[in-house]
Amino acid sequence: MTISVILPAKNEAGGLDRTLPALTACMPGAEIIVVDDGSTDDTAAIAAAHGAKVLSSPYSMGNGAVIKRGARAAKGDILVFMDADGQHDPACIEALLAKLDEGYDMVVGARDWAGQAGVHRGAANAFYNWLASRMTGFDVKDLTSGFRVVRADKFREFIHLLPNGFSYPTTSTMAFFRSAYPVAYLPIPVAKRLGKSHIRPIRDGIRFLLIIFKIATLYSPLKLFAPTAGIFFLTALGYYGFTFATQGRFTNMSALLFSASVIVFLIGLVSEQITALTYRRDD
Repeated sequence: MTISVILPAKNEAGGLDRTLPALTACMPGAEIIVVDDGSTDDTAAIAAAHGAKVLSSPYSMGNGAVIKRGARAAKGDILVFMDADGQHDPACIEALLAKLDEGYDMVVGARDWAGQAGVHRGAANAFYNWLASRMTGFDVKDLTSGFRVVRADKFREFIHLLPNGFSYPTTSTMAFFRSAYPVAYLPIPVAKRLGKSHIRPIRDGIRFLLIIFKIATLYSPLKLFAPTAGIFFLTALGYYGFTFATQGRFTNMSALLFSASVIVFLIGLVSEQITALTYRRDD
């Protein structure tokens, strides 16, 4: 099985100078692809100097777009995704590949609390992991980790679903769960990144909130819409009981809440069918 290592990089000259020599030493026969996401520093030059294949964008397209470009260009049967900022240790790749050989289609390097970029990011990721675990019935250790190995043919099935932004790990993981492709998690150490993070708290905080809804819609929309419809229905029932007991009548608000519960439930049913069509394969 041939291996391609894909590193998304935006102004990561310092990180690549440390990561690429270690990666070359650990994976001497692997194809190494650095996808330069419109960098303004020496990212492309340093990557090329270390013998990596460089794909450069004239402007920044986003982390997910970089991943898609790298996956399309890769020739390996196994794809390894890792950060170029020095956080991920190339020595861990061997353990991830060994886990993949046990029959999995994706193996994700799971960070512990110490490996999170701040308390707020750690708390957010813990919530995403909990929600994804509830949705899938599987113990999700790290939904947003960018350090993972996957079988190339399986990953490319879902490449059209991947966003251009930062939530490609979430999308790809939930797509694998939805399609019954086995996923495993392996604990990994995470070092402090070199350079400045490209995460912007306000803008990307809003995007990460949207991940919550993406988790549901990618896996099983009805698991989100059915409880929401139930809340509307119980609220309507309670409000109707209150108004009937105090005023002896059925109010417009009760009718609106009952209608909302039915509409939300029907939207969930339609979304469930759309999701099923999204993952349909015509072999």
